Amino acid sequence: MSLQLKTIAAPHVPVRYHEGGSGQPLVFLHGAGGAMPNDPFLEKLASKYHVYAPLLPGYGDSEECPSLRDMLDFTLHSWDVVEALGLKNPILAGHSMGGMIAAEMAAIAPNDVTRLGLICPAGLWLDDHPIPDLFATMPYEYPQLLFHNVEAGAALFTAGAQVDDPEWLKAFLVTNARQLGMAGKILFPVPDRGLSSRLYRIKAKTILVWGDSDKLISPVYAQAFKKGIRGAELVAIPEAGHMVTLEKPDQVVSALARLG
Repeated sequence: MSLQLKTIAAPHVPVRYHEGGSGQPLVFLHGAGGAMPNDPFLEKLASKYHVYAPLLPGYGDSEECPSLRDMLDFTLHSWDVVEALGLKNPILAGHSMGGMIAAEMAAIAPNDVTRLGLICPAGLWLDDHPIPDLFATMPYEYPQLLFHNVEAGAALFTAGAQVDDPEWLKAFLVTNARQLGMAGKILFPVPDRGLSSRLYRIKAKTILVWGDSDKLISPVYAQAFKKGIRGAELVAIPEAGHMVTLEKPDQVVSALARLG
């Protein structure tokens, strides 16, 4: 199932988004690393749902948007995108930073979301379990941090190149700086923007998906989200790290299927 990259007008900036598949509409919000071209997880999702996967400004070939300054701006922008796409009550899902935004969307507009999938979401902070600083992480450290199978993860991370290959490294550093410049507005220095105090507002049926080997956002955070969102169900996936969407895409899609 191939997804197409499209553009839609939104109030602040044109938005690039991947679309494909058929079935119930599902909006997927990517993490701080962005969405890979021909992302295998999006392909899996599109085999079951009509997927809309918008890129945040500054990601991929999308325009940057300086007017997005804080968590409320990101949340309202994402709702603007849903409205621009003409969707009513889609399944809302997000990974990592995207899960944080999805949770904020469901908290700020609880009557507009009935099904919510949060995959290793950011947004909380536990002093006893600090989240590693992505902004100070060297490229060669990413696979260890993000994957259960570090060797296979490194191959996915670099698309087969060596992590010390000068050409790959140059392209990665340029892209990463642009993307983290946007992500840093809500993740740096810590991703705590008060979400914990708003989780109680979420009314949606919620599925939490977590890799048991997540070394970026420890599975202990799954329990904090589960405690904060009434009736949330946790699906723990063994032998998977933070990039559970790439390591175990079938299991993640199966978990989201519990939303109906």
